[in-house]
Amino acid sequence: MATLIGTFVLLLLVVAGMAIGVMFGRKPLKGSCGGLNNGSGESSCTVCGGNPAKCEESAR
Repeated sequence: MATLIGTFVLLLLVVAGMAIGVMFGRKPLKGSCGGLNNGSGESSCTVCGGNPAKCEESAR
């Protein structure tokens, strides 16, 4: 029972932390074009095709 209560309290703290971040108007998380797939340089981003300007357009 203590584990259940501890887990519930932990989840409440996480949700409260996210709510505080929203209240302070932080920018939302956003991904990068390609992420780890572009690490090797062999593949291109399927969203932007290697053009970072298209990533900015699709993020809007």
